[in-house]
Amino acid sequence: MFENILNLRRNTCRGKKFSSTHKFFGTSSSAALCGTLNFKYMEVDNNKPNIQIDQRIFFRALGTTYKVLSKSVNGSAAVVEHTVEPKSIGAPMHKHTYEDEISFVLEGELSVIQDGKVQTAKPGEYIVKPRGIFHTFWNSGDERIRFIEIITPGNFEYYFAELSLFLETGKPPQIDNIRATGIKYGLIVDPAAAEEIIKKYGLNPLS
Repeated sequence: MFENILNLRRNTCRGKKFSSTHKFFGTSSSAALCGTLNFKYMEVDNNKPNIQIDQRIFFRALGTTYKVLSKSVNGSAAVVEHTVEPKSIGAPMHKHTYEDEISFVLEGELSVIQDGKVQTAKPGEYIVKPRGIFHTFWNSGDERIRFIEIITPGNFEYYFAELSLFLETGKPPQIDNIRATGIKYGLIVDPAAAEEIIKKYGLNPLS
């Protein structure tokens, strides 16, 4: 899929110059593909997004900044820094097939529900999220929260970059592609299970 997008960009835009800000993905309303089309693209390497350290992506209420890529440690782990906007949920209810996650809070208070139990963590505290357990996370406060996410083993860090292509602001989500991306990374999602949390804590809906 991503190789096809990249080929389209190359064939359409041969001989034209791009700003460096479009190397990873483009969302500019005036110059996303060749300076003329409103189009989003991503360069790929070995069928994975060509991510650089400290690149940031954002969709819905979740921000992701890449800190350690799994390819740098033989796939054993990855580290990203997440943000969640005020009064927002970070993801639908889901569980991982292949990886465990550890969240270490830097700013604000992170809330997590897993196996029906709610946990909260403030700066300097962490929450462990083992694979195979349904969970989600949110920010019930009035300020953006920020936390480090350790993913072990790695590879799942690429999920956020791929998913961002199908959740463009101002456009309907591409549900089929979102589902396919989840399947690719072994993510099992229960879309309706977070509705109770959203209502209970007065959070903004996933949209």
